[in-house]
Amino acid sequence: MQPPVPFSAPDIAPRLPETPFPILIIGTGGIVRDAHLPAYRLAGFPVWGLYNRTRERAADLAAEYGVPNVFDDLDEAISMAPAEIIFDLALPASMFADTLRMLPEGAHVLIQKPMGETIEEAREILAVCRERKLNAAINCQLRFAPFVMAARHLIAQGFIGDLIDMEMRLTTMTPWGHFPFLKGLPRMEIVYHSVHHIDVVRSFLGNPRSIHARTVSHPDFPDLASVSSAVLMDYPDPVRATITTNHMHRFGAKHQESYLKWEGTQGAIKARVGLLMNYPHGAGDEFEYCLLDTSGQPAPWQSVPLQGSWFPEAFIGSMAQVQCHKEGSLARMETDVADVIHTMQCVEAAYASSAQGGMKPSDFS
Repeated sequence: MQPPVPFSAPDIAPRLPETPFPILIIGTGGIVRDAHLPAYRLAGFPVWGLYNRTRERAADLAAEYGVPNVFDDLDEAISMAPAEIIFDLALPASMFADTLRMLPEGAHVLIQKPMGETIEEAREILAVCRERKLNAAINCQLRFAPFVMAARHLIAQGFIGDLIDMEMRLTTMTPWGHFPFLKGLPRMEIVYHSVHHIDVVRSFLGNPRSIHARTVSHPDFPDLASVSSAVLMDYPDPVRATITTNHMHRFGAKHQESYLKWEGTQGAIKARVGLLMNYPHGAGDEFEYCLLDTSGQPAPWQSVPLQGSWFPEAFIGSMAQVQCHKEGSLARMETDVADVIHTMQCVEAAYASSAQGGMKPSDFS
């Protein structure tokens, strides 16, 4: 028989600041409506202001969430913000570097993922943050999803032994109409979606030796550069890490799936990532684990209920790290730009691998 799962809600909840700092959100797209603002309300993080070029959009959200200040002039928003403000950038990735140059030197800032659309943009963002002495983290919020934090806790306690296999598998129909800004971009699926999974794998296994990947489009969505990908992150034997995404499974719910799985030498963990099924409403998360008994046989899988999900709760953790770093209770932000640049290197390697192709069987005839 397996012992009870060795964690409780406080074990997997992100650390919160003692006294939250005010937040200025720059950009009010769908992700702000669906995740940032609901998360900050749950956590008690005060949102001081919203900026958007279309003022009406920001004003509507401000009225709904009780945000006192609305701006359609970014210079004005930055100049009027209180000295202790935390900037929350929720803009298209190509706009990050220029916006960061406008922020006060030494400011704390959370930057929406991805860290640029190319490695050149990522390097520029890193350089600007260093030049401006910005305390900047990337909003790689999947690391803070309750099921990821619960898996990390179990693995850190040694319950599944040595981690030797990670798998992310997605087979669903993503409603692309929710993301109109993606149309026409030269890169899409890996940099805007699978970047989450690459980043989470890195957070458990470290930087891979190499990347093998293929990312493809779909004939019915010619405006999207790619909608499905396969990524193999190469680690020394016996470790395996794979990411497989198919966003175009339009054949009903029966065979749709969305999960993260961790396998170790003594046990396994599987989490259903329910948000990605029937997005944005989701299909509910599930968290299960299985351990080997003393004879090496698998005990029954155990299901553990968790509080919250990826949206919006994970966004509490990504902002909380910035808040805690600013107050001095956290030495380093987990997803700071110095770390996430390595995720972007993996993304760039994936695109290069997809373009170059693999070994040709005909070469061995």
